Amino acid sequence: MSLHVENVRKKYGDYYAIKHLSFSIERPGVFALLGTNGAGKTTAIRVILGMLAKESGTVTWNGRPLDVVNEKIGYLAEERGLYPKYNIVEQLHHFAELKGVKKKAATTAIDYWLERLKADEHRKKRADQLSKGNQQKVQLAAALISDPELLILDEPMSGLDPVNADLFKEVIREQIARNKFVIMSSHQMSTVEEFCENIVIMNRGDVVLQGNLNEIKKGYGRVNLSVKADANILPFAKECGLEPLSQTPNGIDFKTKSESQAQELLGKIVNAGITLVKFELREPSLHEIFVEKVGGGNVIKSGEDCAG
Repeated sequence: MSLHVENVRKKYGDYYAIKHLSFSIERPGVFALLGTNGAGKTTAIRVILGMLAKESGTVTWNGRPLDVVNEKIGYLAEERGLYPKYNIVEQLHHFAELKGVKKKAATTAIDYWLERLKADEHRKKRADQLSKGNQQKVQLAAALISDPELLILDEPMSGLDPVNADLFKEVIREQIARNKFVIMSSHQMSTVEEFCENIVIMNRGDVVLQGNLNEIKKGYGRVNLSVKADANILPFAKECGLEPLSQTPNGIDFKTKSESQAQELLGKIVNAGITLVKFELREPSLHEIFVEKVGGGNVIKSGEDCAG
């Protein structure tokens, strides 16, 4: 199985929300579609699912045009998609029927997912009686009810406390273990790093970075240095040509030109007999890469937001 998105374009009036989007998912796992608010990622998801018409390009699943009606696809939307005045079990049966799941199989799946997501106590409640987090659980259950081969998660951790965020992560890991294809869109870069091997970062409809996350990080090199010590090490850093980027109770961050520059600082600290609590030279995090690619002057201005 594989998903191929080729040269997809989408515009609203004269504004292109997606200019040229191409990527492929060749094997099971999690693929990240990232961007600032208004970058085009939610629009891209809706175009992939056929919810929005595209100007050009193709979306194929297993070599054929993606057919969301007849393929086993699960979608967790960022916006709440529940009927507020209907109880949860009735809604889940309705969503299962829309996906072609037989009633007996749907009942089994609904019971399983409400129990697995610790939402069984809410089965007879109306959606408008649930917290945001519990509504998110119901929507994830709806996305998983047909045992989809392709699962698309748009901001899956939105509205979740840490305990339930960990629960969602466990479920996602279970889907990965079952060789599912997952597309995840999230603003939580640390969550993306936990799961995703390959990423696309979008900004104003353009792809600004794409590829294997580990390879992207290696391309930057180990240039981010974090130091925490029991004494002031800034004079030594200055001697090494290092200026602090930030200083917090957890330490001081620097951007180095080379590993040898970091080793020079380490030598000065050790020779001075200063106790080190932390000395970490690392590749940039996805958060730092993301900010570099779309932050500052690249951030979309108010009024340019077109559906995510």
